[in-house]
Amino acid sequence: MELVRDLMIILFTGILTENFILNKFYGICPFLGVSKTTDGALGMGLAVTAVMVGASAVTYPIYHFVLVPLNIEYLNTVCFILVIAAFVQTVEMVLKKYVPALYSSLGVYLPLITTNCAVLGVTILNIDNEYGFVESVVNALAGGIGFLLVMVIFSGVRERISRCDIPKALEGTPVTLIAASITSLSFVGFSGIVDGIFGG
Repeated sequence: MELVRDLMIILFTGILTENFILNKFYGICPFLGVSKTTDGALGMGLAVTAVMVGASAVTYPIYHFVLVPLNIEYLNTVCFILVIAAFVQTVEMVLKKYVPALYSSLGVYLPLITTNCAVLGVTILNIDNEYGFVESVVNALAGGIGFLLVMVIFSGVRERISRCDIPKALEGTPVTLIAASITSLSFVGFSGIVDGIFGG
């Protein structure tokens, strides 16, 4: 029962209060680049979630059963990036073969998942927080769902903005950054929700 409670706390925290984009500012490049349409945002969010979960599941045993016994923990970043790159290549090949429209819409941002700091960040945070295997996978899933949620919400915001009459000085990146900051503020309302539900 205690494990289930801990996993629920990790899940709620990762999605809402410790969101990778709005709280930790990881993955800003695809957040701003691919969130112009809901389809692109949804596809990128799902791809990032799949890579996060897969990378966390593989990096955990690599770290604990290879790097730690050999006393080469300092190589964790290099190893994790290689694992992430392999997952991204796999996702890229699957999308290119089975969902070519989504593959085209993601464009250059799909291979850039390899260098997406949200993906690398979750694998490092799993170690820093001393999570077990199940906790690491749940943390990655929560981070991915949070990433997906914010991408889809913000794509709706941007689609709405594109139909508005924006002052010339704010067109493009300025209004996008203003909208992102307001979206980020909306998630501040979730602060304390985990404590409220689970009692700390």
